[in-house]
Amino acid sequence: MASLWRAATALIENPTDHDGTEFWSNPERTGWLMKQGEYIKTWRRRWFVLKEGKLFWFKESTITRASKPRGVIPVASCLTVKGAEDILHKAYSFELSTRADTMYFVADSDKEKEDWINSVGRSIVQHSRSVTDSEIVDYDNAKR
Repeated sequence: MASLWRAATALIENPTDHDGTEFWSNPERTGWLMKQGEYIKTWRRRWFVLKEGKLFWFKESTITRASKPRGVIPVASCLTVKGAEDILHKAYSFELSTRADTMYFVADSDKEKEDWINSVGRSIVQHSRSVTDSEIVDYDNAKR
């Protein structure tokens, strides 16, 4: 898991460089989640912002242009997002996995957990290199 954390935090070396992602405006999803620290394995409550294939986290929920993310995960590098109650033995928990590592999160409710899994899963598909823009189906707005 350490290499995923290093990859996530390495992108924050220059806090003004987010590949042009304006995380402070019109995010795809935001909310509080618990996550484990990389080195000190305590659970901490962080504000998460999903936008343009990146999952940012902050200490505070008030996000502005001047806000500095504590970390960011490029979801295109993620393979799966799924429930993790059976692994963590914590209600409303889920995991985000890459080829090498897995990160765990805990939501405040089952609905929040499912909403995060769906949003991150959709973002993984949309930003994966194996899917072109013409192959993305918007199920919410598809003609029936």
